[in-house]
Amino acid sequence: MNNTADVVVVGAGIVGAACGEVLSGEGLRVAIVESEVVGGGATAAGMGHIVVMDEPEADYALTRYSRDLWDEFEPLLPPEVEFCRCGTLWVAADEEEMQIARRKAASYTRLGVRAELFDPAVLREAEPNLRPLAGGLLVPDDSIIYPPCAARWFVARAISRGALLHVDARVIELRNGEVLLASGGRISTGVTVCANGTWASSLVPSLDVRPRKGHLAITDRYPGFAHHEVVELGYLKSVHVPAAESVACNVLPRPNGQVLIGSSRQFGVTDARIDAPVLERMLRRAVEYFPGLARLNVIRTWTGFRAATSDRLPLIGRCPGYDKIYLATGHEGLGITTATGTARLIADLILGHEPAIPTGPYAPSRPTLGSAHA
Repeated sequence: MNNTADVVVVGAGIVGAACGEVLSGEGLRVAIVESEVVGGGATAAGMGHIVVMDEPEADYALTRYSRDLWDEFEPLLPPEVEFCRCGTLWVAADEEEMQIARRKAASYTRLGVRAELFDPAVLREAEPNLRPLAGGLLVPDDSIIYPPCAARWFVARAISRGALLHVDARVIELRNGEVLLASGGRISTGVTVCANGTWASSLVPSLDVRPRKGHLAITDRYPGFAHHEVVELGYLKSVHVPAAESVACNVLPRPNGQVLIGSSRQFGVTDARIDAPVLERMLRRAVEYFPGLARLNVIRTWTGFRAATSDRLPLIGRCPGYDKIYLATGHEGLGITTATGTARLIADLILGHEPAIPTGPYAPSRPTLGSAHA
């Protein structure tokens, strides 16, 4: 395979697909290279949550920017993407967590993000299948999608503008101005965007990216069992705690009536097989919040690997040591949300445009990288 392109995007998960869509929309000749299938990998394993985080500041800036871009796409998205503005309902198990909910409500209000505190009675009305809790916080403009179909839609839009898609094509080396393939082919390119998640470190070994394993389970169809993406406020602890393994309740209602159940986090594990004790803990945690889940029929369980960095912020920008290689990876659990913002920032950086938000916190050369992993 011998081709030329203005930009080669390595990876056709949700981030790479979004990069291909934005870059092709700028009139660039784009080639998208994917070793497996479009929308596979971590994208196929994700829950599809589009969420604005109120802190830290860098997470807020990128998630808010990205959610606004998703909202711009909404009228164009086909039905199979299953865009649904169900909102995020952060639930508090006790008064200590309710204090966190109040602080988050004040933070969202200060940032101009709609948020509403629920007392126990209102929470019970909003989600009748929850056990009695101290209350909650609804962020009503958050949404969900079906990520694999969203990735395929982004790629289809890029192809309609002339982009080339190479599937079953494994990249073995990145050079300034050239991408080498396992087949012996090569693509000459002005710029390469490395957006292949945890595999990015196989192409750039110095990268501060490593996998963080997660489990998910999905039930048969039970319409109306849940109405919002329900996340325990303890989830925030599970994201940031130094433990190698954690679980938290995260329950999402699919538009077809299925209930998607998460979440777990494991560092230092590369085996993709189901870890039965971890899955059991995760499901037990969900049942603690939704006792009725114990009566539902789980029809499938699976795992995926989030690409994580040591400071928990993504790598977006020029790769240190290379003039023509850019990185778009390391988003961990926010890859679905931030795909749109990441793609736009990458395009702006490549084209020399002024980005809508500061890119310094995500720069691959930032000094906070390389610290000890949690």
